[in-house]
Amino acid sequence: MTNEKPYKRTERVSLQIQQILGEITTKHIDISHLGFITFTRVEISPDLRHSKVFYSVLNENMSVDDINIELNNLAKAFRKYLGHEIRLKNIPDLKFFQDKSIKHEEHMQSIFKKLNTDKS
Repeated sequence: MTNEKPYKRTERVSLQIQQILGEITTKHIDISHLGFITFTRVEISPDLRHSKVFYSVLNENMSVDDINIELNNLAKAFRKYLGHEIRLKNIPDLKFFQDKSIKHEEHMQSIFKKLNTDKS
């Protein structure tokens, strides 16, 4: 009798970290001075020691590079609160990256829209 789970452990842990990071921003760490930041996805290494946290920003209050630096400076604080909320042997290191897929998607949509209007 096999007990197969719907997806890998790394995927489950990634989703859990993403959810917890969102909760941390509402309860413990105020990042509203950076703009409206949402964590879009988390990629974690197979050994669960390192993770890449991707975020998107609406209403940027500073440059994207400055936001990235600020979030990475807060990584230790995020990791501390994450350690209180998640049950893992090792709490993963967090690295923050801007999620460029949303801007890329918007760019592609504008190209398609332009192509459709040029056809008409």
